Amino acid sequence: MSLDEIIPYLSSILQEQDCALRKAKKLVDIISVAWVIACQMAVKIVELLLEERANSCVKPDRCPKCGAKLESKGLRNRRIVSLIGLIKWRRRAYGCTNKCGVGQIAPLDEELGLNPHQRVGFDVQRAACMLAVFVPFETASKLLHRLIGLKVSSSAIWEWVRQAGTKSMLRLQEELDALENGEIEPEDFKESSLSAIVGADGVMAPFRPEKGKPNGRTVWREVKVGMMGRVSRCIGPKGTVVRKLVRKRLVAVLGGIRDLKQRLVLEATKQCIHKASQVAWISDGARGLWNLYEDAFIKRSRGILDFYHAAQHLWEAARIWLDGRTNQAKEWFKNARHRLRHGQHNEVIQDVQNALSIQGLPNGEYKTLANLLQYLETHREHIDYEGFKELGLPIGSGMVESACKWLI
Repeated sequence: MSLDEIIPYLSSILQEQDCALRKAKKLVDIISVAWVIACQMAVKIVELLLEERANSCVKPDRCPKCGAKLESKGLRNRRIVSLIGLIKWRRRAYGCTNKCGVGQIAPLDEELGLNPHQRVGFDVQRAACMLAVFVPFETASKLLHRLIGLKVSSSAIWEWVRQAGTKSMLRLQEELDALENGEIEPEDFKESSLSAIVGADGVMAPFRPEKGKPNGRTVWREVKVGMMGRVSRCIGPKGTVVRKLVRKRLVAVLGGIRDLKQRLVLEATKQCIHKASQVAWISDGARGLWNLYEDAFIKRSRGILDFYHAAQHLWEAARIWLDGRTNQAKEWFKNARHRLRHGQHNEVIQDVQNALSIQGLPNGEYKTLANLLQYLETHREHIDYEGFKELGLPIGSGMVESACKWLI
């Protein structure tokens, strides 16, 4: 049957469910019945299309294992559990005349990308893996059942996640090898000329002391996260021009700075960072992150020290130097923070130098101010926040910090 003859089947489905649809009073009930009808219609469309494909599929000539002729085993049933429901169809299968143990050969299955004994569609597996990113496997199982009526065990979801992770790591290694050989093809997209932002941070995550065993005290390890995107302008609710980050890409690694660098450089290459009108690196003051910036991004990007981390260092110094409980400390910090934000960073550095010249300064306070001065001097080129704002660049690393929170 061709797709042109599908209308009578769809009409019969509507007639069967018409009574339930008309009896539904509340909107939620109407939508529930309509969803059932839509899924039934979608299943019928897919089954009819598969019937067409089965009739037109080309017969294979030889056994892929021994090269002998193949004989037809007739039409065999196949079924797959999908997001729209159970899909059933028949397709022709073949066997080797030498009986070499190759098993049943179904050309349509190969054409559809199905594994020989697969019972659950890749669409279901993909949805389960996406849920498992945010919730435990048991919860993902219950959500699938609640949302679309599919009963999938948590152990099956765990196995799908494991398989997806293994495939992803293999694909990543292939891309890293291609990057090393200069064979990575950059993606083509319309936002490639927009300003690019690259950032990185680290977050501590709890791990079991032994793989697969819950015994023992939790071990905390650092996951390094990198993020990049393009800065786009749009009209906000009040009619003003606002900037937002688009085409965001995220990388994460349980490893060292070198591992993070490889992944960030790979993603930057794929995202055509060389086409961006300007590139900015933004992170807190962690030495390892700035080493990464100097190794991989300094040639064609400007560095930005996260403003809020810089302000935090100002407050820590004021708290120890002037006693954080006093109005003097609070006023000094407020004034220094304002000037730092509005392009007077050199004056703030001069203030700290002047404070260090005060006679009789206790050792603890002197060391605190000296550390602050070294911190600001190291990042003098990275704290011109007024200039960065004029260029349309962000001054905070919230994009990657928030990713650390929701992802890791």
